[in-house]
Amino acid sequence: MNNENNMNQFKKLQSILKTFPNEYKNKNYTISMSTKELMALCPFTGNPDFYKINLVYIPIKNLVELKSLKLYFFQFHKLKITHETLLNVIFNDLAILLKPKYIKIELIANVRGGIRTIVTREQGCISLQEKV
Repeated sequence: MNNENNMNQFKKLQSILKTFPNEYKNKNYTISMSTKELMALCPFTGNPDFYKINLVYIPIKNLVELKSLKLYFFQFHKLKITHETLLNVIFNDLAILLKPKYIKIELIANVRGGIRTIVTREQGCISLQEKV
């Protein structure tokens, strides 16, 4: 896939993600999620790459709806994409959608050729201290 086709595909993926209101927006708490149900295709060989993804965020106004997140992850199975691009696409989509106080995503690729690859990105403030 060329870069323009990838960008168009990524925009379609964004529309799959849904949110719902955070009923405790005045409270600082952490949401952690993890799944091994993420797969994409190696852009060099076309072979499948399997991943574990860990997501941690401190919400403000919105929470990600889990079914939409699962459907979103599933859509990557047919895309040829590097580990680094996959992480950054997912990170950007969730950071823009949720606008959290803090977000961290860790993408762990299954060992390939004897090498384990872990790609991580985070942004924001992780302090959970409540204002009194």
